[in-house]
Amino acid sequence: MSGRIRRCNADNTYTLSLNCPLCGRQTSTAHPARFSVQDRFGKYRRAAKEETK
Repeated sequence: MSGRIRRCNADNTYTLSLNCPLCGRQTSTAHPARFSVQDRFGKYRRAAKEETK
């Protein structure tokens, strides 16, 4: 069990376990990535996001 809250993308259930207690699928972290003013790879991430639109 991890110490951070996690979320199931399938049914939006919040839990602390790595698998959803309702559907059994794998959960992902519910927290955003850390913010840094000196983000070295920000322009590449924004370019990749624009590419998928």
